[in-house]
Amino acid sequence: MSTAQMNTSAEYWTELTGSLRLPQQMWIDGQWRAARNDGTSPLITPRDGSVLVDVAAAHDADVDDAVAGAARAFETGVWSKLSPRERGDVLIRWADLLEAHRSEIAALISLEMGKPVTHAWQIETRTSIGLIRWYGELADKLMDESPRSRTDSVALVTREPLGVIAAITPWNFPVSLACFKIPAALVAGNSVVLKPASQSPLSMLRIAELGSRAGLPPGVFQVVTGSGPVTGKALAAHPQVSTLTFTGSTAVGQQLLHYAGDSNVKPVWLELGGKSPNIIFPDAPDLDEAIGTAAWAISFNSGQMCTAGSRLLVHRSIHDQVLDGIVKHLAALRIGDPLDPATEFGPLASARHRDDVLAEIRRGIDSGTTLALGSGEPLDRPGCFVAPAVFDDVEPDSRLAQHEIFGPVLSVLTFDDETEAVAIANNSDYGLGSAVWTADISRAHRISRSLDAGLVWVNCYEEGDPSVPFGGRKLSGHGADKSAHGLDKFTALKTTWIKLT
Repeated sequence: MSTAQMNTSAEYWTELTGSLRLPQQMWIDGQWRAARNDGTSPLITPRDGSVLVDVAAAHDADVDDAVAGAARAFETGVWSKLSPRERGDVLIRWADLLEAHRSEIAALISLEMGKPVTHAWQIETRTSIGLIRWYGELADKLMDESPRSRTDSVALVTREPLGVIAAITPWNFPVSLACFKIPAALVAGNSVVLKPASQSPLSMLRIAELGSRAGLPPGVFQVVTGSGPVTGKALAAHPQVSTLTFTGSTAVGQQLLHYAGDSNVKPVWLELGGKSPNIIFPDAPDLDEAIGTAAWAISFNSGQMCTAGSRLLVHRSIHDQVLDGIVKHLAALRIGDPLDPATEFGPLASARHRDDVLAEIRRGIDSGTTLALGSGEPLDRPGCFVAPAVFDDVEPDSRLAQHEIFGPVLSVLTFDDETEAVAIANNSDYGLGSAVWTADISRAHRISRSLDAGLVWVNCYEEGDPSVPFGGRKLSGHGADKSAHGLDKFTALKTTWIKLT
């Protein structure tokens, strides 16, 4: 585990970002490359609305090149035929290089999508480095199977790499969510073509370059940049892509299923939206901690999390105390420049997204729901800032309780007993994150079993590490990222039956 300490000087981060080399081209076959038609797209920072750089915009021909290079690398065996330990050693060297360039990567994340640099350094880069290193260390510890069902035969059940994996990842965690997928796919022996979100490609482009320095052969990890409707569609529909993995909105995930079905019927693994219930009972072990965590769960990353605790379910007997505490926590957040290490709450990722979130707040106000904090207007400062909003007495079937706003907007709902809490929590098309706060261990188990969600946190929120799976149900998607189970998506089972003579 790294013992490095983050530099907390605002001047340091301002000077660092001023000296950064911002990637402009794609990473294909181990080198930088422009789009074939020289097309570019401006990358705008939500920090102040300025253009950072013009980034290559891939079209079908560029995607063809990237996929062909990845397929060529797989077929020649420069990566797929290495021993697991050799592949693992490359991943560990890659993690070491990311650690050495951690501040640079954190600054790129902060610039491109507005995440406070403290969160980018302390949380996102730490998570990403840990995931790559964990899969590197796992490489030679995986076992195949040999069922003992017959005495006259030997059956071998082996897992084999699939070939070319396409990964399409979002802007809210541009590095860590990519690292939920990439090291698992690579350690299994596949080649990967990544399309990062058009709002946040810089950090993963730099990480791809570092991967080459660590020993990833040309073609094994490609990064193509561009829009979803053009670049993403071309990648999802490509007949040489064996599997597609995606994290993003439910609507886009549904469209990707169509592209895959219309091409080569490739598997599509989806991690989509959420409307996570955070349930607080009067016997929470530490009610102040539950209140502070609930405020964090809707404000961290400016609420731009698929697992954000956007539905707060509070027992009626403690409703006023919890609501007052959360409003105080959110009102005290230090909102500011994401490059200032003192900033706790940064801008939303784009002007378009800011406007969408504000429209949802105004819609909630117009519905007559009580607004306990916030407004439907942007903050009076440069950049894409929206102050946290809290709605109280939200109806379980209302848009505020059902629609994923993907911003710092909290809906507070009240319940009277355990049965009602579970019914409200499960009244959603989503099933990703959830939490319950109680000192009653039996209740914790009962509710955890009853919640229709892939993740349940008890007396905490958003906890985990590389060893446990991450994934959802219903419109939140299917399949697991992280852990040894994360390899299941990127391997195929083969049975070899040997008759003994």
